[in-house]
Amino acid sequence: MKKTVVLLLFVMMGVSGISQTKSELLKHFEAYYNEMRLQGDINGVIGALTHLNVLAPSTERRDTLAFVYMNNGQHIQALNTIGIEKNANDSDLAVQIKAVSLKALNQPKRALEQFEELYKRETSPYVAYELADLKIQTGDVDGAVANIEYGIANATDDMQYAFYERQQPYEVPLKAAFYHLKGLADFNKDKSNIDGAIASIDEALKIAPNFNLASLSKQALESRKKENTGGN
Repeated sequence: MKKTVVLLLFVMMGVSGISQTKSELLKHFEAYYNEMRLQGDINGVIGALTHLNVLAPSTERRDTLAFVYMNNGQHIQALNTIGIEKNANDSDLAVQIKAVSLKALNQPKRALEQFEELYKRETSPYVAYELADLKIQTGDVDGAVANIEYGIANATDDMQYAFYERQQPYEVPLKAAFYHLKGLADFNKDKSNIDGAIASIDEALKIAPNFNLASLSKQALESRKKENTGGN
């Protein structure tokens, strides 16, 4: 009987010790996480969140870790953290991470699925732009046009969209970005309607004269027009 009591005491002490150690580790990594955030050390933040998620797993910590990966351009790691499948129980943040990372990894069909889910939850011009862009890429021009029309009608003057095709990223008004997409959609819908496509892109350039991608698209369309008319 005494041996049994002694054994139980040791077990209880062991469990208490493990619990105390885990609690101390959580406090340590929470403090470490906060310090890494203050220092702007992304790798430190990722390490701290990984340890915290191992010690006390939660959807919020997992999503936050994936978000940090996404913001750091580590899209594969972000998707490895939260998966790529459509899940109705995903948080809005998780859906956004999947959508953005899949698009960045050149998976337009899978990205479109996630952006559609995001659009159901939040009908916004920014999400409409992503949908229109992906629909043009995947051949759904009519669907893209509907999103573009919504975007032009609802994008406000303070909304900006970033582009990265140049060495130095730049921003243009979101409405200008929609007019550029409209030109691409016009051309994809009717490749003989080059003038109509150029007219839409000119609208984009009126709003944002330094819109480099729109200028490149206009040049390409003008070259196509010259080829069609035999260079005259």
